[in-house]
Amino acid sequence: MRKLTALFALSLALSMQAQQHVMTVDVSKPTAKIQPEMYGIFFEDINFGADGGLYAELVKNRSFEFPQPFVGWVPFGNVTVQDADPCFDRNPHYVRVVNDGRLLRAGLDNEGYRGIGVKQGEEYRFSVYARTPDAKPMKLSIELVNSNAQNLLKKEIEVSGNNWQKLTAVLKSPFTDAHARLRIVLETRGTVDMDHISLFPVNTWKGRENGLRADLAQALYDLNPGVFRFPGGCIIEGNSLETRYQWKNSVGPVENRPLNENRWNYTFKHKAFPDYFQTLGLGYFEYFLLSEDLGAEPLPVISCGLSCQYESNEVVPMNELDPYIQDALDLIEFANGPVTSKWGKVRADMGHPESFNLKMIGIGNEQWDKVYVERLEAFTKAIRAKYPDVKVVGSSGPSASGDKFDYLWPEMKRIGVDLVDEHYYMNPDWFFGNASRYDNYDRKGPKVFAGEYASHDHSTKKDNNFLAALSEAAFMTGLERNADVVHLATYAPLFAHVDAWQWNPDLIWFDNLRMMRTPNYYVQQMYGMNAGTDVLSLKMDGKAVAGQDSLYATAALNAPTGEIILKLVNASSKPADVQIDFNGLKKRQLVAGSCTYLQNDNWRTVNTLDQEAIVPRVRPVQVEGQSLKLKLEPRSFGVYRIQ
Repeated sequence: MRKLTALFALSLALSMQAQQHVMTVDVSKPTAKIQPEMYGIFFEDINFGADGGLYAELVKNRSFEFPQPFVGWVPFGNVTVQDADPCFDRNPHYVRVVNDGRLLRAGLDNEGYRGIGVKQGEEYRFSVYARTPDAKPMKLSIELVNSNAQNLLKKEIEVSGNNWQKLTAVLKSPFTDAHARLRIVLETRGTVDMDHISLFPVNTWKGRENGLRADLAQALYDLNPGVFRFPGGCIIEGNSLETRYQWKNSVGPVENRPLNENRWNYTFKHKAFPDYFQTLGLGYFEYFLLSEDLGAEPLPVISCGLSCQYESNEVVPMNELDPYIQDALDLIEFANGPVTSKWGKVRADMGHPESFNLKMIGIGNEQWDKVYVERLEAFTKAIRAKYPDVKVVGSSGPSASGDKFDYLWPEMKRIGVDLVDEHYYMNPDWFFGNASRYDNYDRKGPKVFAGEYASHDHSTKKDNNFLAALSEAAFMTGLERNADVVHLATYAPLFAHVDAWQWNPDLIWFDNLRMMRTPNYYVQQMYGMNAGTDVLSLKMDGKAVAGQDSLYATAALNAPTGEIILKLVNASSKPADVQIDFNGLKKRQLVAGSCTYLQNDNWRTVNTLDQEAIVPRVRPVQVEGQSLKLKLEPRSFGVYRIQ
């Protein structure tokens, strides 16, 4: 009995030990180039991602152009909406405020986007276009009101004359509040007209007026993205052709960019947002400028003449498609054309005479069937004829497989697009199981753009948890291993406001004052910061490491520094001993290394605005000549840089 007990204990001890694995990396013969723009970001105005999010404007419905013109506003006293002799022809509505002397106050309150976020000691730039028909100057009181209805800041500005004029004031907030309000009061007896009432933090990204929220833009910069796809997917299609995203409406003076209904306004029945519109203050010029700031290649997407096929059957007839094609050609001219060209001059007049050096353009989003193919073909021929160096991105439809996917891929090859945009919102098991997805793709066909993907853990109502993040890290080893096929990859969606979201999971969550980077964000960052330049062969038992014993791995060379970069995932609940032998080093000895890693024993762990429980940590790695011995922690993702 004692012998059996000892044998059982020995067996248990052996089972508890980490499994032994030997991997081999061939350093002498890189197998593929990794595109500098490989890992990037995809922006769509969903979940209040633009207005109320990245776009730093704090006032909702600033030009009174919503179908219900007082949405976002609470008027008090004698306040009416007018459109005679407007300040802006494409935003003709404005408000007339009358203080008739019988009321104590007359004016408006603005609620912002689920409140206005202000911080104590920070400065905010208020502006308004105003006029008065009265002979004497009129006084406006500009006030910040906290969530307890206390008017803790008041600043007076003066309006005089019956011509529209822009008035500004800088407000220094005496309090911190995520749900403050902006109040404007006409103090003098008389009448004032007001339009385009705006409030921006002075501290925007790069300090620009009409700028971006600094912390959210910084989070994008910290991803080190290689490509920036914009302005979205479904929103470029619109619920109807009338509401499609039209880039020409988003350039020129920001005050005169017409309002557009957001594609996501009424889509989710459990959370209807009838206040979800696009001011287009964050427009194509600003997107191109942000691409430049981030050091990312811009990838704009444009309507192909089909509204969202999930929502509508509107189709532009082929004999009426020319204006849509011309929009694409004009966009390329706007981005790259000389200042002497029509649209190059528009760009120059906006402050950027230099070319944005656009190299790629997407035609349509998740469209499918023959109606898409024949329109894509017409766009592609026109772009090739005028701009042969600009790459065209087509689509494989809304799914990772199935009839639409199977029909579209051969058509993409026939048309000869440069990249095919694949989308997959699948469960974690799919991501773990598809690390070999691209191992057998056609090496001579169009390249793959993994344009929208995210792991959806339905058991937790699609939380941004560690299980989802680790499954994405595992899947992405297959993207990098097949970098000769996969040229671009972007997670989606990017942003979500915690008080106004419609879709999850999302890469970055925020409220009016704070932001939170998800575990998924850190996976993307670790890939983006450690892409390397060339794929190296990494094998275990002669095969790519794509899920055997719950291990996933890829290797790359960073040619400028000579570093070898390993990405290793252990999806098991047990540790794993791994020995990595480096062949082809000749007389070179590896001397040092570091590991940036994510690890958590609980699949369901999430980050919150109050605490980021899962963040990358760094530790040194011991190297022995031409081999590396590692103990991979259970449920971990590590990036190893070896010199």
